[in-house]
Amino acid sequence: MTTSQLLITHIGELVTNDPAHGGLLGIIEDAAVVASKGVITWVGRTEDLPADTDAIQSIDAGGAAVIPGYVDAHTHVVFAGDRADEFALRMAGASYEEILASGGGIYSTVEATRAATLGDLVSESVPRIDHMLVSGTTTAEVKSGYGLDIETEAKMLEAIVAIDDITPIDLIPTFLGAHVVGPEYRERRSEYIDLVTGPMLDRVAPLAQFIDVFCDDAAFTLDETRAIVAAGQAHGLGVRLHVDQLSRSGGTALAAELGVLSADHLDHATDEDLAALAKAGTVAVLLPGVSYAMRTPPLPARRIWDAGVTVAIATDCNPGSSYIETMSLIISMAVVTAGLTTQEAVWAATKGGALALGLDDRGVIAPGMLADLVILDAPSHVHLAYRPAGALPLEVIKRGILL
Repeated sequence: MTTSQLLITHIGELVTNDPAHGGLLGIIEDAAVVASKGVITWVGRTEDLPADTDAIQSIDAGGAAVIPGYVDAHTHVVFAGDRADEFALRMAGASYEEILASGGGIYSTVEATRAATLGDLVSESVPRIDHMLVSGTTTAEVKSGYGLDIETEAKMLEAIVAIDDITPIDLIPTFLGAHVVGPEYRERRSEYIDLVTGPMLDRVAPLAQFIDVFCDDAAFTLDETRAIVAAGQAHGLGVRLHVDQLSRSGGTALAAELGVLSADHLDHATDEDLAALAKAGTVAVLLPGVSYAMRTPPLPARRIWDAGVTVAIATDCNPGSSYIETMSLIISMAVVTAGLTTQEAVWAATKGGALALGLDDRGVIAPGMLADLVILDAPSHVHLAYRPAGALPLEVIKRGILL
């Protein structure tokens, strides 16, 4: 008899994302999963479970659906303060650009984050990250970008690393010093580019896995983005880009040209841009929560998926434009407002997110993959879009451990 760490049986609908089981989601009915040492070792129908299977912990799912843990591939969840007053202004008609030009928006969060200690950042951010975890997110990318100076950018990344050490969720740190131009440099752009690509990057590169740039008319130009990307690559960082969110600046085409891992937002990408992105193999990370909170037109997710681009969806959890921690709500928005099917949205929130982060060990329930699983309070993945506030996890399992 082989004793495993975890056994789950009588799963009504198991979403494997494994094409070996047919269809986009590779669904198995009345399924079972076995895991040992944090890794999945067996997947199949409960009736086909090897007779000698034993486990330290056994769970009868009772017909509930099971999906891979969410991989949230775009967040700004570590920050200080909030921007509820700004939200009220936007709802009263102020534009994002107007608020940013007046020193609000990202700049108000920069002020609060600069004033916070490392301990403050950790203590303020842990409850948000814990909420993500209990909502089913088992991996999340987290960006800096609310410092815009050497000390605070390093402090943010140190906070991300510190939280990763004390919570079960896997946090992937990204350096976003090129979020917007630092407030002291608004009339000295070239000096800020020199800071980001020089001393700032030298200081923070050992703390990050990726570099990101907000390439848009309100942030950084194509040439500036090229320079920052090149500097990040020279420091061994992977590249992800914010592109074409507020206008069509050419960022999507640049992302395709540079062959970066992901291009995020894409609200204003053209069909030609998308064709180039599909050819390059760059993952499109779509953020429907932003369209909702900013009262902008829904994302063209249907057009992006149909263009053959690999799609991920993410929360973009941040204090200004998408203060959303739960991926189930994002799945519902992607279906109801952006045009994805329920199967596409669930795939994009799990396997798509893993691809956007270059992670090949999660997002799929198959032997050899991490045992990151979510047991839903629902019989089918469809309920995630159908009742986004109700189909919450019954249980979250991270690396084979029931949390």
